[in-house]
Amino acid sequence: MKDTRPTTGANPLAALSHRSFRLFWSGQCVSLIGTWIQRASQAWLVLEMTGSPFLLGLVGAMQFVPVLILSLFAGVVADRVSKRKLVMYMQLTLGVQAFILAALVYTGRAQYWHVLVLAMLQGICTAFDTPTRQSFIVEMVGKEHLMNAIALNSAIFNGARIIGPALGGFAMDAFGPALAFFLNGVSYLFVVGALFFVKVQETTSKNKERHFKQEILEGLKFVKDTPAVRETLSLVGVIGMFALNLSILVPVLARDVLRQSASGYGLLMSLMGAGALLGAATLAWFSHHGPKRQLLYGGAIALTVIQLALALPHAYWSAAVLLFLLGWAQITYSATANSSLQVNAPNHLRGRVMSIYSLLNGGVTPVGNLFAGTAMSLYGASGGFLACGGAGLIGALALWYGNKRRAAKPQHIEA
Repeated sequence: MKDTRPTTGANPLAALSHRSFRLFWSGQCVSLIGTWIQRASQAWLVLEMTGSPFLLGLVGAMQFVPVLILSLFAGVVADRVSKRKLVMYMQLTLGVQAFILAALVYTGRAQYWHVLVLAMLQGICTAFDTPTRQSFIVEMVGKEHLMNAIALNSAIFNGARIIGPALGGFAMDAFGPALAFFLNGVSYLFVVGALFFVKVQETTSKNKERHFKQEILEGLKFVKDTPAVRETLSLVGVIGMFALNLSILVPVLARDVLRQSASGYGLLMSLMGAGALLGAATLAWFSHHGPKRQLLYGGAIALTVIQLALALPHAYWSAAVLLFLLGWAQITYSATANSSLQVNAPNHLRGRVMSIYSLLNGGVTPVGNLFAGTAMSLYGASGGFLACGGAGLIGALALWYGNKRRAAKPQHIEA
């Protein structure tokens, strides 16, 4: 078993020693706040517009259908072209999408079908942006500081998750949702500006004359033949399907069970982000140990068990505490899965491996969102949490016991 663990000692900011990553990370700090402002605001807007958890779930499904369809193709594109330029183009398009939604809401012309179409446009961009952006990180920092960079990215993602929903809730209550979407559009300009100054030695596939189908099959064969990658992606598929429907579950919990306004909902999302931020900071500090199987499964199982606990009756602050812990569990699982995949993927296949990760992490979300939305329409928020948490827990435990022979080997998830 090849040992690819970083050899440096504990330094929670090691990846920031790389100028290009420092620039990119700084731009992301602003852009991700805007992303979370829109996520929270769009979910609340749809609930206010339709009053239907099912239609909210349909928006989530439409947002991720393109990820399901395009991810494998996008992975080949990410391996063939300049990752920096592709991320820039996708970020600009996402900014335009946010400005269009802001204009529709501000002029009073926004209808439910507008949100559906713009959600699909966002999904198309996400299908290309996510695997490209994730596989671009290693070009900025190298494998030695990769897990640290992923943890730092997770830290700002979840720091934004604290600030963004709270700002979005305040903006909606005080000024209406149009401002929330406009702020998100402006935020994309910061990461695009940062990417103009990023300088890296980019790695692209040397076999550009090959057919896309051949390159997709090459990536799938690598996953099939690499047990550590195959096991991790199997878990990602299970958790992505059932346990990551929080953008559908939490708004309904806040409005229908806890009787909160947009501000109260925003605070709940922020507390979940605070838990994830603390989890990301912990991972950054211990990132020199590399990704471990116990963290991967421990985070996934905790994520599902906490959702089962949220199916029980709660006061506002007991629910808030559980969502804080949920955020910690989610980032422990997701950052470990992401790191282990990138450490095991060779440079010329990394975009394709991460596109399969995106497919299983987000592409199955349409099915998961509809599953969660249907469960809540029939049995309320408690039924949604029970169904999603229960299905995710069963799947994670089945994979754990099904791979117990591998678990008996050294703990590090590597090829």
